[in-house]
Amino acid sequence: MRHLEAKFLTHSALLLALGVLFPLSFHQFGMAGRIFLPMHIPVLIAGLLVGPASGALVGALSPSLSFLLTGMPPLPLTALMIPELLSYGLLTGFLYCQLKLNLWVSLIGAMLGGRIIWVLMACLVSSPLLGIRIRPLPIALAALVAGWPGMIIQIIFIPPLVEKLKGARR
Repeated sequence: MRHLEAKFLTHSALLLALGVLFPLSFHQFGMAGRIFLPMHIPVLIAGLLVGPASGALVGALSPSLSFLLTGMPPLPLTALMIPELLSYGLLTGFLYCQLKLNLWVSLIGAMLGGRIIWVLMACLVSSPLLGIRIRPLPIALAALVAGWPGMIIQIIFIPPLVEKLKGARR
């Protein structure tokens, strides 16, 4: 049992570190995080490889820790990203590890679910705090348009990487 706990903590900590380092690397090379979504990659991998608890943990802590260590993402964006990334990690782990759905279906399902959470957070939380009315459709379209390169990267690279890592663990 302790072996499983140590494995969970080790893998989760490594993916959390990558959740902070990937965006930092992208920003160092002048690539926009909002377009390429580098923080999402370790979160999605945590859910797929380690499970929903790890995915949720890495998803919630990556933007928080990144903000505390680097100041990125900015605080208002961090508040929106925490539930979004938590849902990515939780959903990939639940769909793939618990429901045993196909890797691609789990990944795309979690990506859609996370975007829905982003829109809900923007409309139901940010809107009242800012005192403005934010409509869901324009926010959803803006999130999809801005993040499509990152989503394509995730769809192309995460499934083969997860398969390789699963093979290496055996």
